[in-house]
Amino acid sequence: MKLILKILFFTALVPGTATIVAPTMLLRWTHEWGFSHFGAMQCAGIVAFVLGVTTYAWCAYDFSAAGKGTPAPIDPPKTLVIRGLYRYSRNPMYVGILGCLFGEALFFGSLTLAVYGGIFCLGFNVFVRFYEEPKLRALFGNQYDEYCRCVPRWIPRLWHGTRGSRGQNTWSR
Repeated sequence: MKLILKILFFTALVPGTATIVAPTMLLRWTHEWGFSHFGAMQCAGIVAFVLGVTTYAWCAYDFSAAGKGTPAPIDPPKTLVIRGLYRYSRNPMYVGILGCLFGEALFFGSLTLAVYGGIFCLGFNVFVRFYEEPKLRALFGNQYDEYCRCVPRWIPRLWHGTRGSRGQNTWSR
């Protein structure tokens, strides 16, 4: 229960601020709030946002259930999480947050939110490459190196690793 509360607190504080509070403030500041009609762009924005929230929630669950930790850098998982969406992308939680941000940009037809999402995309890339990956490599060694060889950093694949003798998707640790 304590772990779940920590995850909820972190989620409200960091991704919640980045995907709800800041975009709301940006939209009000730029007067891009609202839209004149509901169309395909708004539908695409809703789908992207919902997929982003679902992705983040799934990853947060896997961090607690499999990794016994949280998404917060001060309380990370104790074991390398390689299940669920982490079998297809090494950073699905960040991809989910970007889905939320670009979904909002589509929904509101906001160039400002699209640029804001682009800044997050660059920031995530720098953070992952220069902080997270070296830290994970130091913590998990060869297991993380093998994981990196088999699973892409950002763009999810519909498969992972190599085909086993029975046709199932596998990758060795």
